[in-house]
Amino acid sequence: MVEVTPPSTIEEIAETTAPTRPKIGFVSLGCPKNLVDSEVMMGLLHHAGGELTPNAEDAEILVVNTCSFIDSAKQESVNTILEMVQHKQANGGKAQRLIVAGCLVERYRDEIQKNIPEVDAVVGTGELEAILTAAGLTPQPAPQNSPFTILPQGTPQATIHTHAIGKAQTDAEVAHLIDRAPSAVSQHSRPLADPENDREIAPQLRIVQSLAETGTTHGDEPLAHTGDHIAHIPNAGTKSRAEGDLRQQQGRFSRAAWDGATAALPEYLYTDATPRILTTPRASAYIKIAEGCDHPCSFCIIPQLRGKFRSRRMSSIIAEAENLIAQGVREITLIGQDTTCYGEDLGFTDGLATLLDALAVLPGLRWLRFLYTYPNKVTTNLLETMARHDNIAKYLDVPLQHASASVLKTMKRGGNAKIFLDLIEKARRIVPGIVIRTSFIVGFPGETEADYKELEAFITAAKIDWLGVFTYSDEEGAKAFELADELKVPNRTIQARRRKLMKLQQKISTKAKAAWVGREIDLLVEGESEETELLWEGRTSLHAPEIDGKVFINDFGPHETLVLGTFYRAEITESHDYDVVARILE
Repeated sequence: MVEVTPPSTIEEIAETTAPTRPKIGFVSLGCPKNLVDSEVMMGLLHHAGGELTPNAEDAEILVVNTCSFIDSAKQESVNTILEMVQHKQANGGKAQRLIVAGCLVERYRDEIQKNIPEVDAVVGTGELEAILTAAGLTPQPAPQNSPFTILPQGTPQATIHTHAIGKAQTDAEVAHLIDRAPSAVSQHSRPLADPENDREIAPQLRIVQSLAETGTTHGDEPLAHTGDHIAHIPNAGTKSRAEGDLRQQQGRFSRAAWDGATAALPEYLYTDATPRILTTPRASAYIKIAEGCDHPCSFCIIPQLRGKFRSRRMSSIIAEAENLIAQGVREITLIGQDTTCYGEDLGFTDGLATLLDALAVLPGLRWLRFLYTYPNKVTTNLLETMARHDNIAKYLDVPLQHASASVLKTMKRGGNAKIFLDLIEKARRIVPGIVIRTSFIVGFPGETEADYKELEAFITAAKIDWLGVFTYSDEEGAKAFELADELKVPNRTIQARRRKLMKLQQKISTKAKAAWVGREIDLLVEGESEETELLWEGRTSLHAPEIDGKVFINDFGPHETLVLGTFYRAEITESHDYDVVARILE
């Protein structure tokens, strides 16, 4: 049992014994995988004595975790770094150190500090623990008497966290942007009870998972797990996948042309014992199950940024999930650059399905989902596993990138429209009610009008539930960057094709969402709508966090008010292009 010291006692101890704790502000950009890295770095900093603050004006240390996937992400990262430079230079500002972390560092390590000398330190994607040295903090040993660090109620929510922050011209504009950014520290704890109807709710007092003695060891040997969730955990027969070794021999991971890039690829993996501060809404959390990527996609530089594919130990993932559930998390989203490769380097033949089987039986887990999958690795066993467990979201995120065989070949992905249509039909047959999310790239070098028309026809036939269209971004270091200039598609054509596809998808989505009207659903309430205080927002299990449409709530039913982070039964009453409206039933 964990004894919780009264807040007043904690505050008194802190005032009399603790050294001055440097205040740290954190900006996290990019994808959920990057967000987990931010959560780990924040956990390390907090555990080593740092105090996280949501106010840039109060921060003595500023950290920007960057994205470098495409040009727009790089520009956003640079703009954000420059905004934090303004805080460092502002009259009365307290910031003494500015640290840049993440993918931009792997790509432009030397150039960042050369061109922005106000940056004091850089931390790459495989160097998360180096955040402590960069911040001037010393790693602390794990506590011996408790698996948790308890923060007093009323502790300020503790980071700057944003996914989209524009370039600001003045300090006032920067402050305004930061004030608008969602807070970053959602420190989860054990569930409380709603006295009205004994409904399980996410608590106000939240607990941060800390380094702890868990009875397990971490390292090269597989972790032993005391539960009965896994029939068999194979020994690690290899350190990497055969595909990864082959790609490395072919130069896939080479960064020789990147000035300042380190020769060694990132190898870091966090574990269930790594300190981590959750930044997601109260009932939800991500678990990164793998890092890196071995695929040869010619438009992508993520393998150079993140390294070879490597899986976390299954027992460590399960232990982390159990800890999160004990702290009140009810929705877990598994993430990796390609979750369908999970476990291949550990000796599993269908590792993701095995992991899902192990996690789905954990008591208290309401929703379980996984992002992202590779089309030729979505197996029958994986789909049957999804169908077998009620708490696994009937949701498949499978980026297809295109439907033309010739374009896919140049992308070094393979496949064609028929193969993908067969996959979608199979998924819908095995997993009734499944929704499919995918993304496409338009304007890839060599894409002809006929290729585009084939993609358009595919989207019409597939009737995909959630769809994103990206315009091709020419990334130095990617193989596609080397394609002849005459193959490059004019930007005006690229933009026109994207607009046409999104207009087509709007029609498909409008019709599909109309079919939702009258359905009863379980709804996770996320709070007041950003669009108007007259509406609240929530998600179903068919909506992944942040990326899909919204469920607006305009009728609280029998409730005076709703509790954020709580599950309710609801009915869809009306639909729009991508969003629906619901009323609470119970």
